[in-house]
Amino acid sequence: MRDPEAYDRGFARLSSHTVQPLLAAVTRGADVTAGDAVTPGAGAPPGAEARVERRPERVLDVGCGTGVVTAAALAAGAQVTAVDADPAMLELVARRHPAATVRRATLPVLPFEDASFDAVAGNFVVNHVADVPATLAELRRVLRPGGAVGLTWWKSDEMTATNVFAEALAAAGVPYEPPVRPFAAVERPEHFAGLLAEAGFTAVDVRTLRWRHRVDVTAWWSGVVEAGGPRFETIARQPPETYARVRACYDRLAAPYATTGFPVCAHLARGLR
Repeated sequence: MRDPEAYDRGFARLSSHTVQPLLAAVTRGADVTAGDAVTPGAGAPPGAEARVERRPERVLDVGCGTGVVTAAALAAGAQVTAVDADPAMLELVARRHPAATVRRATLPVLPFEDASFDAVAGNFVVNHVADVPATLAELRRVLRPGGAVGLTWWKSDEMTATNVFAEALAAAGVPYEPPVRPFAAVERPEHFAGLLAEAGFTAVDVRTLRWRHRVDVTAWWSGVVEAGGPRFETIARQPPETYARVRACYDRLAAPYATTGFPVCAHLARGLR
């Protein structure tokens, strides 16, 4: 990523919509779980209600980007490890969230022991990996028994917020070949749920999340184009006159969403180790 700060203003804001549902799907509720110690309250008489002493939940934010999941998990009291393949992203996360452990890693290989985490959260990372089955096996390996994994990915044909850039390139007559997406072959919810089950996860379910991404359309252009990600870095590389033509097409295509927001759709899958 050329500019993590621009990514943070753009894509990270878009992906933050799913953070709370994602963490709610994988982190524990009020029940006692593995790793909790139940002891009588200090000085309590026989038969008094037991007190639950919880250690901080160990959460792995895999494909952490600029840390939207890390920030929310830390705020909830978790012990967070954040990993990403991009060193610039990791530098930003380490600077903003010194309480997190930050490690560089590229899926499907993680530098952790078996059963290292209580929960694994991957917010829009699985759609970028080259080997989905190997990635799922690795995520299961680092989870403790009873731990949960949660993964989100975009429903590509309902991603107006990003598809508007491809449409602007086409309208401006600029040849555009999007990066190959291996995940496209398994992105249907029932197919991905089957992969989770094949990897050994249980209680698998997939939810569909829809919302309107309300954002200043000028700021959205800057955040996406300046970030320099693999999908739309071609826009920033255009000569000035072509860049201006693409921008004019974007302004026209994005205008209808300036008030109502861009329609967006994503899937959230959860499974237990």
